[in-house]
Amino acid sequence: QAVVDFERLGEHAAAFQGHDVGFCCLGTTRARAGADGFVRVDRDYVAQAAELARAGGCKHFVLQSSRGANAQSRFLYLRVKGEVENLVQAVGFDHCTILRPAVLLCRRQESRPMEWIVQQFLGAVARLFPTAYSVPVEMVARAMVACALQPGEGKVKVLENGAIHELGKA
Repeated sequence: QAVVDFERLGEHAAAFQGHDVGFCCLGTTRARAGADGFVRVDRDYVAQAAELARAGGCKHFVLQSSRGANAQSRFLYLRVKGEVENLVQAVGFDHCTILRPAVLLCRRQESRPMEWIVQQFLGAVARLFPTAYSVPVEMVARAMVACALQPGEGKVKVLENGAIHELGKA
């Protein structure tokens, strides 16, 4: 594990050398970082990390994005996620897998009361409709690893929430 300063990521290029597969789950919230900080973390840092990984020899990049990602969206979150998907694809990896999970079900260290309420509700809904609105983070992680072990055909593969559930069960 290498600890890097994302504000000076170019100085840490050696940490990105010699890896066949890159995994990226980097992100923050607008509430925590402000709009500019959110864009910097979720788009700029991710794009720069992808470029460094490719320059370091990475052949397959696996990116966690979001359901509804769209570079043309009026909503900042979805627009930034769509923009970063486009930027990562443009880097030119042999394989690029983009996972678009719905609401991530997880335990967080920081307090987010509204998110906790939504997660409790979606956790109950998930018992009836397991792939509709949410996905446990552990399942996303398993799906990411499965993608790396069997990248499949094609240069770019986009997995929506239902496919993440299926792959995460394997």
